[in-house]
Amino acid sequence: MPRQHAHDAPGLRAWLGLLVVLGPVLLVSMDGSILFLAMPRISQALAPTADQALWILDVYGFAVGSLLIAFGSIGDRYGRRKLLTIGATVFGVGSAAAAFAPTAELLIAARALMGIAGATLLPSALAVLSELFADPRRRAQAIGIFAAAFAAGFAIGPILGGVLLQRFWWGSVFLVNLPVIAVFLLLAPVLLREVRATRPGRVDAASVVASAAGLLLAVHALKHVAAEGVSATAVGSGAAGVVLLAWFARRQQRLEHPLVDFSLFRDRVFTVAIITGLVPLAAWSATAYLSGVYLQSVLGLPVLAAALLALPGAVVLTTTCIVTPAVVDRVGKRAALVGCHLSIAAGLLALLPTATTGGVGWYVASTAIAGVGYGISFSLVADTAVGAVPVERAGSAGAIAETSNEIGNALGIALLGSLAALLFRLTGPGLAPTLDGTLQLPDLAPALADGAKGAFVTGLHAVAAVAGVVHLVLGGLALRWIPGARPAPAVEAAAR
Repeated sequence: MPRQHAHDAPGLRAWLGLLVVLGPVLLVSMDGSILFLAMPRISQALAPTADQALWILDVYGFAVGSLLIAFGSIGDRYGRRKLLTIGATVFGVGSAAAAFAPTAELLIAARALMGIAGATLLPSALAVLSELFADPRRRAQAIGIFAAAFAAGFAIGPILGGVLLQRFWWGSVFLVNLPVIAVFLLLAPVLLREVRATRPGRVDAASVVASAAGLLLAVHALKHVAAEGVSATAVGSGAAGVVLLAWFARRQQRLEHPLVDFSLFRDRVFTVAIITGLVPLAAWSATAYLSGVYLQSVLGLPVLAAALLALPGAVVLTTTCIVTPAVVDRVGKRAALVGCHLSIAAGLLALLPTATTGGVGWYVASTAIAGVGYGISFSLVADTAVGAVPVERAGSAGAIAETSNEIGNALGIALLGSLAALLFRLTGPGLAPTLDGTLQLPDLAPALADGAKGAFVTGLHAVAAVAGVVHLVLGGLALRWIPGARPAPAVEAAAR
């Protein structure tokens, strides 16, 4: 009993341990967005194709998202601190390799390695909080801080990238990871204890391979169609990906220890919350990447100016993430989820008046308005997922929440980014597959440059419109599906 009482009042070790854990969390989320403003520089240095440019951006998110749940289970079985240490080391190696990659292919490979390492960090970092903070109220505070740090990483990634690119070459956006990794590896053995599940289950290797391969094959098909048109290769790749994902879903229902416990999705509050983790990140990642290109390559702004314009939205997003738990206690999850989707829809639709001759004010307004919804999304997903399962399965449950974020981040660039690429190919001058590739052509006529910029803005508008309509629909579903009772029962429903 005395030991339990001591844990109920977390001391200095617990709070220092939280700070140490937040370092890798920030890096993993930040590296999902730090390239948004760096892509024009990378395109100039490595000359990637349109397909390669999209892979540079989202292979990281797909590697993280497709392996998060598997590594959550592995951490439950073999030890979360051990997995954190291994993952941090590999993440550092991958960051160094990415910084000095001489070709687009090697940069994609390094980003994939970073994503695999990132998948080891997030679920174990969240699960370690259960050991540091045994008291439910303190643990909820720690998870709120965790969610805020995760949200802040996504938000400040482009800003930090812009600041670094103002002074250094594009590889500096990866080297910034190394000092944080070094501090974590130095302090983690001192501040963090090993944590394992009491009855860990076997990790099903076939499910891991099927989920990862299915996602990559399906996305490869979509990107190929957008960049080059329909082909037998694209059709075959897409069909194989769909078959693998369908087989994965059926297999989970037969396993004693599935990677994804689909029974959790019987609760509509949980389901809507997880969707709220996936879809907003898809919209955010796609519009953030396209907006970064728009500000620099269409409007001609310096990279630092483009980064600073993203600051108001980042502040709103992070602040909202911090205050959301208190707001939800007062208004309930239905109102919060409806407000989340409607604010994101309003922010996305605010991008429609942007043009090739101006639109900075609309961009800033868009990020600030949508930032409210993005902040709600980050906060609700983490709280709902961890509250839905016993503490000993916190790693796997946390992985579901983080998977929805990471897969959403990658899918946004893959699906919506491919939509923008398709429209550029169909409506642009047809001289190069990307806007930056077109603008770098020698002796490019001003009319052709304007046509390329107009085609890019058309793609940006299409992405914003599609994502905005999707969020309006999701707001309606949240209003219809989530009980309108008092906040407390809604919270209890999500915790079941």
